[in-house]
Amino acid sequence: MKISTKDMVLVSLFTALTAIGAFLSIPLGNVPITLQTLFTILSGLILGPKLGSLSQLVYVILGLCGIRIFAGFSGGPQTVFSPSFGFLIGFIFAAYIVGIIGNTEKKVNFKKMFLAALAGTAVIYAFGVPYMYLILNKVLLKEISFATALKTGCIIFLPGDLIKCFVATYVATRVVPKLCKN
Repeated sequence: MKISTKDMVLVSLFTALTAIGAFLSIPLGNVPITLQTLFTILSGLILGPKLGSLSQLVYVILGLCGIRIFAGFSGGPQTVFSPSFGFLIGFIFAAYIVGIIGNTEKKVNFKKMFLAALAGTAVIYAFGVPYMYLILNKVLLKEISFATALKTGCIIFLPGDLIKCFVATYVATRVVPKLCKN
C-alpha cells in the first residue's frame, strides 16, 4: 500500500487525536468514559477503511511500546491484561468497518455515515465486552457474569456513544467534501 505524505499526516493526526481522546477521561468502573471512540469513528469516516484502521493500529502499537497514551496515562505491554484493552483492539476493526460502510457513495450521505458510526460502535463493543469479561474472570480472578460485564462495559455507555456517533457524523459530513476538493 503506497501512502502519500498527505495520508501520513492524516493518519498521524488521527493517531494523536485518539491519544488526546484517551486523556480526556472520566473513570467509571473497569472502563473509563473517553473521547477515543469519537476519534476512532471519525478516522473511519474521514480517512476510509485502510487509513482509518492504520491510524488506530499505530495508536495501539505506540501504546504497547510503552508510550503512555492509553486512558489513565497508561501504556506498555502489560496493558494487554487490562480489562479495557479489548476496546482498543476493537478500535482498529471499527475504523475499518466504519470506513467501508461510510464511504460507499461519492456524495456525502449523513444517514449512511451515521449507520456506519453505529456499526463501528457495535464492533468496539463486540471486541471490548467479551475481552473485559475474560480478563476480569480468568486473569484478575473477579467472578462476574457476562450480563454484568455487558452492563458495566456497554449499556451504561450507550447514551454517550450515541451522541459521539452523531457528532462524528456531523463533523465528517462537513470535513469530507473539503478534503476531497484538495
